[in-house]
Amino acid sequence: MNALVNFTKIFKFNGGVHPPENKAQSTQLPIGQLPLPEKLVLPLRQHVGNMPKIKVSVGNKVLKGQLLAEAEGAVSAAIHAPTSGTVTAIEDAIIPHPSGLPDRCITITPDGKDAWMKRQPQDWRNADRKTLVASLRLSGIVGLGGATFPTHIKLRADGKSDVHTLIINAAECEPYITCDDMLMRERADEIVKGIEIAQYLLGAKKVLIGIEDNKPEAAAAMQAATANTAMQVIIVPTLYPSGDARRLVHLVLGTEIPHDKRSTEVGLQVFNVATVVALRRYFELGEPSLNRIVSMTGNVNQPQNFEVLFGTPLPHLVKAAGGAKPDTTHYIMGGPMMGFDLPDEMVPITKAANCIIAASPTLFEPPPPAMPCIRCARCADACPVNLQPQELYWFAKSDNFEKANDYKLFDCIECGACSYVCPSNIPLVQYYRYAKSEIIAIDKAHEAADLARERNDFRLARIEREKLERAQKHAERAQAAKTEATPETNSHTDAGDAQKSAKQAAITAAIERAKAAKAAAGIAPKNIADAGENVKKEIAEIDARRQAVGIEKPAIDKDKQAKIAAAIERAKAAKAAAAAAKQNTEKKD
Repeated sequence: MNALVNFTKIFKFNGGVHPPENKAQSTQLPIGQLPLPEKLVLPLRQHVGNMPKIKVSVGNKVLKGQLLAEAEGAVSAAIHAPTSGTVTAIEDAIIPHPSGLPDRCITITPDGKDAWMKRQPQDWRNADRKTLVASLRLSGIVGLGGATFPTHIKLRADGKSDVHTLIINAAECEPYITCDDMLMRERADEIVKGIEIAQYLLGAKKVLIGIEDNKPEAAAAMQAATANTAMQVIIVPTLYPSGDARRLVHLVLGTEIPHDKRSTEVGLQVFNVATVVALRRYFELGEPSLNRIVSMTGNVNQPQNFEVLFGTPLPHLVKAAGGAKPDTTHYIMGGPMMGFDLPDEMVPITKAANCIIAASPTLFEPPPPAMPCIRCARCADACPVNLQPQELYWFAKSDNFEKANDYKLFDCIECGACSYVCPSNIPLVQYYRYAKSEIIAIDKAHEAADLARERNDFRLARIEREKLERAQKHAERAQAAKTEATPETNSHTDAGDAQKSAKQAAITAAIERAKAAKAAAGIAPKNIADAGENVKKEIAEIDARRQAVGIEKPAIDKDKQAKIAAAIERAKAAKAAAAAAKQNTEKKD
């Protein structure tokens, strides 16, 4: 049945603007096909998430559709060869990015054969959903509406889903961009087949297709393609930024997705029309993501939409559109509201390039100098997210990032509606981007500091634990040694006592001999005592040296002890006799 309801209720969102559309220029001709360029430069960063891992080397021959770099990590996307040829370079090159910095790229020189590798279509209707979603990791498909989020993540990599409604974003609200419009006009049947695949993988029961009312041909084509399905085509008013996923959800359902939640958490999922076409080609034809429709418009002689291989140099696309007019100054990737100036005209076309605008002073006048904010609140009236842009501007300008965060800075979708209506010509979005980048940098610095502190605490805890473990091991070894030595110690207690007594007797005998010798020579008792002390020290030193070299002290037997005692007695007797003789001599005198 035809699911289009002309009087479907629309839930309007706050604010929004309606700038000049400038869409008619690039919709006069059908989608064009480009000849193969002389080279294809494929940046590895064409998606949100981690850079993929390179699987080829310079000099390798590759076929069309061959894997060049596989997804690395949880959020990543693969890169494939857009045509057959030779890998001629893997090096840094300028890529389409606001920073203008070079990044890693794979360069392929086509061989002109455009030879495919073996393609493997899948019978998705009779296959396990989890297996199908897992295979998408190799497809390289990302969101082609501009966000470039890996599609296998949005389709639930675990094979489970509680999504009840699938919303197809066909609003294409930004000026100049018409790639989705032309895709719906010419390939509505492919879009419907892709929607059926996404619906099956998500398990969604309801499908809504939102199209702005400034695309009557596209709306009619989608109505005809969905005539025998349960899909609903809903016509929404032309109002920028209705193409934002959350704004479109509000328009067709009246549902507000909380800023801190994803759409899947409230049972919704949103896909761009070009993304579901890529799904259809992957599952039914076995083709990975190799190209996309690009609007080449603006200051060119023949604006038109083209099907462009990823990696195609921009001059090749400009030439196909009749060349740029002489007063062209630069090129814009995306629309004039949310796009950015390309750093160089030699950049390649990537998965995020839905539109290229050749800019000139006639099309885009230089912005007038910014004037002070007059607090008119027009920016607040135009904000589709119900923020206070003027307050965010003051906080960002004064580097009061904490206050800007309190005012929901990160809810800002950077649509540029506030800048568009500002009578003071203040580039408000630039201030918001600056504040966001600073807050992110501060948060990363805090995370790094916290991680360093945790690592240091862990290190100190590990050192302390190892110290306690060593002390415990030493104590256990000492206890074991003491236990083993106990029986031997008990058995030799008497022998030890005997050795101690013998040592003491030897010391005493030596002292007495020294005293006797000194007495015979007329030395004072004090000197004799000193000599005894010296003998004790000498014996102690001898014992210490013996112990140091591991020599046991000889045991003194009982006979030797008796001889020592007898010698001591004889010395005493001699000493007494000498003293008596001295006294007799003194008396005679």
